[in-house]
Amino acid sequence: MDMKKRITLELRNRSPIVELVVDNSRSADGEVEGLTDEFTELEFLSVVNVGLSSLAKLPSLPKLRKLELSDNNLSGSLETLAQKCPNLTYLNLSGNKIKELSTLEALQNLKSLQSLDLFNCEITSLEDYRESVFELLPQVTYLDGFDQEDNEAPDSEADDEGDDDDDDEDN
Repeated sequence: MDMKKRITLELRNRSPIVELVVDNSRSADGEVEGLTDEFTELEFLSVVNVGLSSLAKLPSLPKLRKLELSDNNLSGSLETLAQKCPNLTYLNLSGNKIKELSTLEALQNLKSLQSLDLFNCEITSLEDYRESVFELLPQVTYLDGFDQEDNEAPDSEADDEGDDDDDDEDN
């Protein structure tokens, strides 16, 4: 199902929309489709694995705090996030085509950003990757789920879900 159709379905009988998940829908041209400036109340948006290669058409989302963009084809255009989503506290870019530290410079303007995920991005193989990102983005407390001292980020959803099954995945 394409992204625009999926968003239309999600909108039925819901107003205002605070949370929107359109994971695994398809973006026809690698752009955000179907999201408009009407989504001013949106606080959580998940656009995982939809084939995004650009964020240029992202509308202004002033209340957005959590943005999931993992498993897309993003390699840049992150300055759009600072312009359109100034209050982001959590950003997941894992599984994208982010290769260079300079790409992340655009995130310096996200003053509220506390948690950034870049798992499975080429940038993680850079020497001193973690130190460099923390230096570049001093407002970020958690990178890839851990702070600078390698303490794990508290999972805000751990209270809702049974957490016991996760322990034996470390083998």
